[in-house]
Amino acid sequence: SAADLAVMDDMITKLSNAKPYELPNAVSRAIRVVSSPQFFLRIAEKADESTDPVEKEKLGALAENLVNTIQAVVSMTEESLDERAKDVERVVKAASEPDSGEFLVPLSKERVDAMRKAVEELEQGDLNEGFLSTVDAWMNKAHQDGMDGMVTIMQKALQIYAGTAISRARIQLQANVGAALSGEDQAAADAAAAAAREEGATSAASALLEKILHVDTDEWDVEIRSGCQESGVTKEALISEVQKTMEGVILGLENGSMAQRVQAEYLRELVTRIEAM
Repeated sequence: SAADLAVMDDMITKLSNAKPYELPNAVSRAIRVVSSPQFFLRIAEKADESTDPVEKEKLGALAENLVNTIQAVVSMTEESLDERAKDVERVVKAASEPDSGEFLVPLSKERVDAMRKAVEELEQGDLNEGFLSTVDAWMNKAHQDGMDGMVTIMQKALQIYAGTAISRARIQLQANVGAALSGEDQAAADAAAAAAREEGATSAASALLEKILHVDTDEWDVEIRSGCQESGVTKEALISEVQKTMEGVILGLENGSMAQRVQAEYLRELVTRIEAM
């Protein structure tokens, strides 16, 4: 699609202008996109279309560098993926009944809360592309095996991940803005983030959104309705707060990354649910 091409073109421009030492990090953040045959075909197309010999050379060098970088990143991430698989396993185990170990779908509130606790206990650095790729791979496998209940559980894991990651990013963003305005350094920003986490959001709409991010998506309709009535927040104000989060958090993520896709889908669904109220 045109949107996919735009994402690839943007990434090709960034990667072709990146320093060699910046490539591994950039590639690992968007491994699914940059390692696809379509991505390499797009590089070749752009090289053919270009009339600038310098640009042609840059694109040719990029394709060659990417092959080597992807091989290096894959070998480095195998160990990391093993660690992420253990993290995903802990989250999935939390969905099982404590006494029998069975997975009863639909999940009870207790099991969803246990999954949320398992996700929230993970460091931000652990909730990375490796974690998401593992959830995605397990969900695809469950789907192929006809295990619909496990597919539901993996979807729930992604929803909880999205709410947790967005909430953390919002708090960090608020702290960074505050530090920038007061001319403080990053250490002060981090301290402010911790304080913000304790104090909660300032505005009523922001506070309500923060609450919704920590609620099961199955409970969203009830939470949105009661939250708006109790706090006096209008539907429009809440949607505006979600859109601000889209702009401040989602657009700052790596284009084409699973993190961006999962978190954007989560917030789009939230907007749909608010609009339906």
